[in-house]
Amino acid sequence: MSKPLWNLKSSPLWSLGILFLGVLIVLLPLFVVFLTSFTPSGITPTLFPQNGWSLANYREAWQQGKLLLAFANSSLVALAVTGFQIVTSALAGYALARLKFRGRQALLLFVLATLVIPFQLLVIPIFLVLKWGHLINTYWALILPTAANGFGIFLLRQYFLTIPVELEEAAAIDGANRLQILWQIILPLARPALVTLFLFTFIGEWNDLFKPLVFTTKPELRTVQLALAEFQEQFTNNWPLLMAAVTIATVPILLLFLLGQRQLIQGIATTGIKK
Repeated sequence: MSKPLWNLKSSPLWSLGILFLGVLIVLLPLFVVFLTSFTPSGITPTLFPQNGWSLANYREAWQQGKLLLAFANSSLVALAVTGFQIVTSALAGYALARLKFRGRQALLLFVLATLVIPFQLLVIPIFLVLKWGHLINTYWALILPTAANGFGIFLLRQYFLTIPVELEEAAAIDGANRLQILWQIILPLARPALVTLFLFTFIGEWNDLFKPLVFTTKPELRTVQLALAEFQEQFTNNWPLLMAAVTIATVPILLLFLLGQRQLIQGIATTGIKK
């Protein structure tokens, strides 16, 4: 019995077709949002509108939504939280990966247990602590509650375990202390994991609506997501204007992801489950 010249299941064309269909399903809504944002108000979105594409929606959304202040606030909060998480995760992750002390496994299990606790469950005690410290309606109310994260600690701990311990032993023989080893040897080698943590944390903080909604009431502390929520209430039926505002808020994190995607993939691929 002769074999078929073309096996549907094993053909690269079959795999490419499935991947193309998946990409089409994912990108089609984004394309509709992008197309609608360029369509003049009151006109049905089409690929080639008669009056041409217009940037008027972007200008109006930027001005009406006061997105410049929102961008500044979101950038400040996201960068601050990301910086704190990288520092705390690097120190804690290195201690759990290299230092031998009693209760290390129990502490690791406690860190992992925090991953299953929703932030919303802790909002009342966090709010009371922030109120006691007179931090409500300040930038610190948006930064401190997520300054440390169990995911970041576990991620860096797992990556540190993949780095040969002989490098640290050689540096210790040359007189380097633990902090020097961490700063000059471990962290440069762990750049993929650090970029992964940076992207996850920054994008998560950029898209966060819960903390600004609960811990702040001042208009000057509005973040991008809070500004979008208020913008949606104000322009409920103006879809081109809403889509322009959504596109403006999405572009920064999209560019950030494209810049760091190679390191992100490498960081996830090389971070395995190690004891």
